[in-house]
Amino acid sequence: MANLCELTDYLNRELRLGDIPDYPGAMNGLQIENHGKVEKIGAAVDASLPVFEKAIAEGVDLLLVHHGMFWQGAQTLTGPFYKKIKLALDAGMALYSAHIPLDVHPVWGNNKQLADAIGMNDAEEFFDWKGIQLGLCQEMNMTISELVSSTESAVSGDVHLCRGGGDSAGKVGVITGGAGSEVEAIAAYGIDTFVTGEGPHWSFSMAEELGINVIYGGHYATEVFGVKALSTHLQRQFDVDACFIDHPTGL
Repeated sequence: MANLCELTDYLNRELRLGDIPDYPGAMNGLQIENHGKVEKIGAAVDASLPVFEKAIAEGVDLLLVHHGMFWQGAQTLTGPFYKKIKLALDAGMALYSAHIPLDVHPVWGNNKQLADAIGMNDAEEFFDWKGIQLGLCQEMNMTISELVSSTESAVSGDVHLCRGGGDSAGKVGVITGGAGSEVEAIAAYGIDTFVTGEGPHWSFSMAEELGINVIYGGHYATEVFGVKALSTHLQRQFDVDACFIDHPTGL
């Protein structure tokens, strides 16, 4: 059993919540507290109602997510939002969210974990965003077909390829989640192949025009890595149980 305050203080320090910028709706950190004790951590991508229900059924008393409860801003305590709050309070389940701080973490981060999984063993930081480096890149000596296969193996599913560039993977950039809208800026960094989660419709056409390959691996599928890695670390660090709450969106 762990102390909730000690565990969340540890997360705040290790994830550098005070130093890493994010979108206003992220509200990184402890979003719901409980009675103060943690015996089982549940890791999930989204703080959605089905995830809450699954986590409570698993006996989770700290739910660790990548996308928290407040992306839509201030909300009335009605409907599904009220139901999530009530479920958590009745079950004594705390909620902790880490978005960009988890994406960019050098060990547990979504970018780092995905980059490792596709064979980027010497990646460097790149892509300046609000004063931090948001992604990882590396020259890779493989074909685009080989990189697609490696990415599909990493995300355990099909990916969508925009073959806007050449047959060689070349310089590969990785930013998980919804970074496809940054394809023009990514190309300006000299990236030949961009691996991300998803992008808007126009990002495909723009990638073709710019002569860059884009591998869309899925927003959800590219962001399961961080919460899994972090919960495994916390399991060892604090001697608590942990599980992964899988609720894929297919997007």
